[in-house]
Amino acid sequence: MSQISFPGLGIPEFNLNRVFLQIGNFTVYWYGIIICLGIVLGFAVGYMRMKRLGVTLDDLSDYVLICVPSAIVGARLYYVLAELENYTSFYDVLAVWQGGLAIYGGIIAGALSFVFVCKYKKKAVLKICDAASPGLILGQIIGRWGNFFNAEAFGSASTYEFFGRKFDISSLSNSNPLRMTINGELVHPTFLYESLWNLCGFVLMNVFFKKKAFDGEVLLWYLSWYGLGRCVIEGLRTDSLTSGTVRISQLLALLCFVAGTVTIIVIRVKKSVKGNKENGSNN
Repeated sequence: MSQISFPGLGIPEFNLNRVFLQIGNFTVYWYGIIICLGIVLGFAVGYMRMKRLGVTLDDLSDYVLICVPSAIVGARLYYVLAELENYTSFYDVLAVWQGGLAIYGGIIAGALSFVFVCKYKKKAVLKICDAASPGLILGQIIGRWGNFFNAEAFGSASTYEFFGRKFDISSLSNSNPLRMTINGELVHPTFLYESLWNLCGFVLMNVFFKKKAFDGEVLLWYLSWYGLGRCVIEGLRTDSLTSGTVRISQLLALLCFVAGTVTIIVIRVKKSVKGNKENGSNN
C-alpha cells in the first residue's frame, strides 16, 4: 500500500493498493492486469491496419502466441544481464514475479520474433511493421500505468542526469504542475511523462500514416519519437540500469532517435532526388 498525491493538480493524498485480487495465496496485481490490457489493445489496434494487408485472425493469433512470450523473455534477460551481479541462481533469473522487466528488452525480442513470423508467413515485413507500430506505442501508453500502481519508475525531484552530468532541478520540481508524492516524498511521475509523450506520438502516427514516403517509415517514426522522449525522461529516473556512469536505456534511446531520424532523412532525400531526375528526364 502506497500513499500517492498530485498536489499540482489538486489531487490530495490517497492510498494505492497494488493488489487487484487476492484469494488465499493467489494474488493478482494491477501491474499484470494493465500490462495484459496494453498487449490486447495494442494488438487490436495493430490488427485494424494489418488486416488490410491480408493478415487474418489466425495469423494474428500466431503473432500473439510467439511475440508475447518472446517479449517477456527478452524483457527479463535485458534486466538480468544489466544487473547480473544480483543474480546468484537460475531460480533468481526465473523469478520474474519478484520484479525486474526492462521495456527495451521486450521491444527488441518482440520485434525480432515479429519479423520472424512475418518472414515465415511470407508477409511484407516493412508494411506489416508500419501497420503494427501504432499498436505498439499504444501498448506502451497503457502499460506505463502499471508502474503507477506499483509506485515505481518515478524520477528524482532534486537532480537530473544526462550521460553522467548532473543538474540541480529542485526549483523546477517544486513548480511542476504534474509533480507527485509517494509516501510524502516529492518525485517526478516519469511513467506519466512517458505515457503522455507516447500518446502524442500515437496521435501523430495515425494522423500522418498515409503520408509515409516509403515502407518502414512509420516504424522509424516510432523509433525516433520514442527514442527522443525516453532519452530525456530517463535522466530523471532513480531506478535506471547502468553500465559505469552511463544509463543503458538513455544511451539506447539516443541511438534509436539518431538512427531513426537520419534514416528517414536519407531515404526521403534520395527519393526526392530520384523523383527530380525522373521529372527532368521526362521534360
